[in-house]
Amino acid sequence: MTLEEAQHRIQQAIEQFGPHAAPALDLIISEVRSSLGAGSANDLIDEFDLELGYGIAPSDPESGD
Repeated sequence: MTLEEAQHRIQQAIEQFGPHAAPALDLIISEVRSSLGAGSANDLIDEFDLELGYGIAPSDPESGD
């Protein structure tokens, strides 16, 4: 997965599911953490304000989580 693909998938999930998008977004963020690392996942969480809007918290990039 590329960062651009992840951004597109996040935008699609938000548009399709609205306030109920959290499960889909959590899955996408997990895939990003696995393939691109926690730093990239955290950047996307910040970019789309997923922590406040959907309760998806960033992880510590040093922990490898």
